[in-house]
Amino acid sequence: MTQGRLPPEQTPPDLSPETEALAAAKRRMRELASEYAQKLPGLDTHSLMGGLDASLTFIPMGDRDGAYDPEHRVVLINSRIRPERQRFTLAHEISHALLLGNDDLLSDLHDAYEGERLEQVIETLCNVGAAAILMPEALIREVLTRFGPSGRALAELMRRADVSASSALYALAERTDAPVLYAVCAVTRLDTEPGDEEPTNEKALTVRVSGGAPGVKYSLRPGTVIPTDHPVAVALETHLPITQESYVPFRSGRRMPAYVDAFPDRQRVLASFAFPVRPGKGVGDVPGD
Repeated sequence: MTQGRLPPEQTPPDLSPETEALAAAKRRMRELASEYAQKLPGLDTHSLMGGLDASLTFIPMGDRDGAYDPEHRVVLINSRIRPERQRFTLAHEISHALLLGNDDLLSDLHDAYEGERLEQVIETLCNVGAAAILMPEALIREVLTRFGPSGRALAELMRRADVSASSALYALAERTDAPVLYAVCAVTRLDTEPGDEEPTNEKALTVRVSGGAPGVKYSLRPGTVIPTDHPVAVALETHLPITQESYVPFRSGRRMPAYVDAFPDRQRVLASFAFPVRPGKGVGDVPGD
């Protein structure tokens, strides 16, 4: 069994009023979605609609993944996206319906935000709701209890909830108490640098998506190259899980000390970086990306 090791000491992060307000809204959205999910006959695509008085339609939608039409009570899902993405999109659109049906939460959001920021917060809350529907609190806690905040935990949540790596990553990060950064890495073609006359055909192991637990200020930018001697790269090469003290390979070249858990999953690596915390201070002392 591969388990992530937690830093020996932790301090709670200082939260701004807006951060605290958003955290409270997320908790309320999570409660709404969890209550909805508990009444469903199952979590397959059509069972997800069991608690909603609306119809479900799959149609080509171009760049859009889905939509909810409250006037005609219909959920639209793009028929041309991957099944796992369709399922998360469906849960996201159901969350829109749940939010629209909760006058108290909706009123509080309109009092606190406006314009583009309001739309951003609503989309964030609907992602939180979708995660709560597909990845119940009990499942996430079970995975974290068994495997710790690790790459293996990320792989297990993906498998058991039947969701994408990015969906599992954000849900796991949201519910992780320790100062941990998660990342999904895969071999990709490197971007052409400005000034290059011809496109490069070189490939490397790079970060596809990353996200940190609440209070973690750092992230790894998509496209960040993983050095060939880093535990994440070694895990992909050997197809063996690796846990050891190492560092976060920021794109800037800075190396922040961290305990790395790298779990190979087919042609990618699911990784966690647990930061040491000094008493009375925040996570680490090196600026990130």
